[in-house]
Amino acid sequence: MLKVQQLNQYYGGSHTLRNIDIDVPGGAVTALLGRNGVGKTTLLKCLMGVLPVAGGSIALDGIDVTKMPPFARVRLGMGYVPQGREIFPRLTVQENLMMGLASKAKGGAKDVPAEIYDMFPVLKSMRGRRGGDLSGGQQQQLAIGRALAMKPKVLILDEPTEGIQPSIIKDIERVIKTLSERGDMAILLVEQYYDFARELADHYIVLQRGEVVRSGSGEDMETDDVRSFMAV
Repeated sequence: MLKVQQLNQYYGGSHTLRNIDIDVPGGAVTALLGRNGVGKTTLLKCLMGVLPVAGGSIALDGIDVTKMPPFARVRLGMGYVPQGREIFPRLTVQENLMMGLASKAKGGAKDVPAEIYDMFPVLKSMRGRRGGDLSGGQQQQLAIGRALAMKPKVLILDEPTEGIQPSIIKDIERVIKTLSERGDMAILLVEQYYDFARELADHYIVLQRGEVVRSGSGEDMETDDVRSFMAV
C-alpha cells in the first residue's frame, strides 16, 4: 500500500535519512522502531510531504506521491496522527473530527462517521466540549479519530502512547487491532514503548542513524533482539 525506495534527506550538512527502503502492506501493522534522534519523525514528515526529499520515491497504492504537497497525499488516502496530537484546542470535539472530513472532495461526507464514536465512546459523550479541555489521553483518541474520519488507506501514527495513561493505551491498542483485522488499511506505527509495538506489529523496521538496520516479522522481535535498539 505504501512503498518507499532509496529515500534520502539532508538537514544542512547532515545526511539524516540514508537510502530508506520500506514496504507498508495493507491489512497489517508495520512498527517503525529506534531510539530518539534516529530519524523516525523525519521519515514520517517526508512521507506526508511536510519535508522535501533529496532523492528516492514514495508511492501510495501504486501512485507516485514523492513531489505532491501534503493535502494531495491526504486526499489520496494518507492519514497522519503527529507526535503531540496537535488537535485544535478551541474547537469542540465534534468540530475537530469534522476537520478530518475537510480533506474530502466536495460532495463528500457531511457528518462524523458513526464508527468513530463506536471506537472511542468518550468522544461521543464529550463532542460538545472544547478539545483543549480534554485530558492528554482523550486528546490522543481525538487525534486518531480525526485521522480516521477521512477513511485513510494508510494510517501513520507517531508515538501514540507518549504521555498517555495505561487504561487509554489499552483502548488505543484495541482500536489499532480492530483496524488491522478489518484488512482495508495499512498502519505504520512509530513507537518507543516496546511492549506496545510488539503486541501489535505484524512487521517491524528498525532505524539507526538514519538507516534501516533490521527488519522482519513482528513475531520474531524477541528472537531478533529488537529491544536492544530501543531507548533504555
